[in-house]
Amino acid sequence: MARSCPDLTHESALGARVAGVDEAGRGPLAGPVSAAAVVLDPGDLPAGLNDSKTLTAARRAALFDEIHAKAEVSLAWASVEEIDRLNIRAASLLAMRRAVEGLRSLPEAALIDGNACPEGLPCRGVTLVKGDALSLSVAAASIIAKVARDRVMVQLAAEFPGYGWEVNAGYPTASHRAALQHLGVTPHHRRSFRPVHNILLSDSLQRLDSNK
Repeated sequence: MARSCPDLTHESALGARVAGVDEAGRGPLAGPVSAAAVVLDPGDLPAGLNDSKTLTAARRAALFDEIHAKAEVSLAWASVEEIDRLNIRAASLLAMRRAVEGLRSLPEAALIDGNACPEGLPCRGVTLVKGDALSLSVAAASIIAKVARDRVMVQLAAEFPGYGWEVNAGYPTASHRAALQHLGVTPHHRRSFRPVHNILLSDSLQRLDSNK
């Protein structure tokens, strides 16, 4: 059965000006979480726009530039410190709200990927599970958020080599987890995530034992 492509059905049902909103980076052990809000021009859509997960890295990068050229885009972040303080779900929702707030002019509605709507949105919020596969606006936001975050992780990889962030984007691959054990925890690791927390706890216990 052929996989359907996203379209503007949900946007059309909500109003004349709708922002698609998505985030990237909930699962990694390191780095911030990103979110994007995108208002597309229905008369000038980027060609080949689709869910970021279905696209190659090169195609995502090309669409990243094309979306910026043809749509209104806002990119926002929640830091590692906010992730550890709030939890990753709340930090992701915070980044989404910031993305909507960062648009040049407020949309009539924000179409949010997933099943949770950020509190305090400056407009109506509507959730859409698997929105990046159903809505072109959300698909565009998914591309912006992912490409931007991947680029940040490449920059951080140059500062902290050995963890493979330029390849794994901070996700808990076997090589990343092995590097954590060998090289230790960096300031960009999420201390509230179990693999990182367990290493910090083990180091703390070892220091206590050595001081006895």
